[in-house]
Amino acid sequence: MEEIRPLLSNQPWEGSDLPSPNLRPRHQELIPTPCGPIKPWSELSCLVKLYFCFTIASLLALLALTLTNIYRQSMATYSYEDDFTVSLIQLVGILFCIYYITRGILQENRQELIVFVLSVLVVMMRSVVNFMVLPLQDRKDLLLVRFVCILCVGVVHVLCANLLIQRPNMMAFRVGGALESFQEQYFLINLCFSMVTFDLQAQLCLCILIMTSGTTMSFTNSIILGFGVVWACLTAAMGAIAVLKEAKQLVWVFVLLNVPEVAYFVYLMYRISVHWGQDKTYTLEAAAMTGAGISVLIKGVLFWSLFRLARSFGQGLRERMFSSDKQ
Repeated sequence: MEEIRPLLSNQPWEGSDLPSPNLRPRHQELIPTPCGPIKPWSELSCLVKLYFCFTIASLLALLALTLTNIYRQSMATYSYEDDFTVSLIQLVGILFCIYYITRGILQENRQELIVFVLSVLVVMMRSVVNFMVLPLQDRKDLLLVRFVCILCVGVVHVLCANLLIQRPNMMAFRVGGALESFQEQYFLINLCFSMVTFDLQAQLCLCILIMTSGTTMSFTNSIILGFGVVWACLTAAMGAIAVLKEAKQLVWVFVLLNVPEVAYFVYLMYRISVHWGQDKTYTLEAAAMTGAGISVLIKGVLFWSLFRLARSFGQGLRERMFSSDKQ
């Protein structure tokens, strides 16, 4: 009753310099962070705490196995270079999965949990395909251990994350209050922020694929792609700041920064298609083309949600999300 009592009251709020009851933040018990409010650890149920600890521990174990594989492959003469590429991509995917599950649980963020499930499924698919195409002499014990761990742990993560996705989500109400317009804006902010990070992950993986795709890459293109990794990180940081700060000028800067990025990747896709099949690198080239299509789809969803969100900037949601008022 204490939560809804101010909503039913028609009496004016005491003090002319204070906002009305319906505009006051409703998340005094939440913890404000630079990426939005999160739930305190004590508020999580025992099962959710157990799953979160298990997820972090399993992802760190897979990270250690992947780093060990990368080290051994870089030090030895390895006859199957595609596995080195897959290891690098899995390294990026595992790091992002740690980020996704942390925000997904502490912020009750369905978008992050969905992206986490998709990332886990992609990592599992890459591992299966990579293990199937590896020659028998290259299926070493460490690769077999990584393959089994990814499949077993991945199935558990997909099932448990889906259960979390289906649970009732109260964060939109706790941050936005009873006004549905604020709840919709909060959903769009989470969607935009999730798509910015997901787009960064796709760009990094695509850069790795293209840079390791064989003779289709010249030295100049490799240098440009190396700079493109830094460009992608700066662009993602600009997009995140634009969303969290509700800055329309930064939104347009973010969109403009994506133009040369998309144009160069289209050019590289053309180069790969022209030199298709040279040195029998069909797997990497097909993966690069698929990654480019996924990246374009991600950017389309991101731009749609970002332009829709920008129209509601300045209506008070940012103050609700980042207020530390404990009244």
